[in-house]
Amino acid sequence: MDPTPRFILLLIALCSVSECVQRQYHFINVMKNWPEAQRYCREEYTDLATADSMNDVNELKKSVKDGGVQYVWIGLQKTGRGEWRWSSGEPALYLNWAAGQPEGRDDCAMMWNEKWEDLPCDDNRHFICNNKEIQRRVMNVVKRASAAAVWLGLRHSCTVGIWFWVSGETVCYQNWAPGNGTSEEDCELTVRSGAVQSAGDQRWISRPETDELNFICTRY
Repeated sequence: MDPTPRFILLLIALCSVSECVQRQYHFINVMKNWPEAQRYCREEYTDLATADSMNDVNELKKSVKDGGVQYVWIGLQKTGRGEWRWSSGEPALYLNWAAGQPEGRDDCAMMWNEKWEDLPCDDNRHFICNNKEIQRRVMNVVKRASAAAVWLGLRHSCTVGIWFWVSGETVCYQNWAPGNGTSEEDCELTVRSGAVQSAGDQRWISRPETDELNFICTRY
């Protein structure tokens, strides 16, 4: 019998983590700096808010229940290479900067009247979290793993240089750890597959498919 522990998650499709479902936004009516807001969202929801379209921006605005609040943190942060990325690790393919923004002096983004501005990350502001319930449930199961990482249904194609779900779905949500999944993969020795870290902030990592890890199954 294979001694590798197995974690079976019934009735939840593993690859549903990749579904492009509408995000649920949650306005948090307390003030924190950006790193504290990020930590709160990851502990209580999924992450600081991500917006991929004007429709998302409108939903962000509607989530702010207090009419007196003007400035709210979103999950956009400038990396050490000067690129803006979402807290989830996703590239910022959609941006909604106000005129003259970003000014370039600060590394975190907030929303004001739908438009975005950069601010010092240590400013205290209200903030918005987003939540993907299926992803959250999967991550709760992963915490019980005995290995440092757990296999996902995520594979890399060396032929076309992309990651894909084994179900055939597009990878439209990404949560890669730094240095994983966003650069060219080493295809010389073996196929690369995706796993999620069982501890910490549970980011995705690229591993050789021959590694023996815990894994999650699904029942259709």
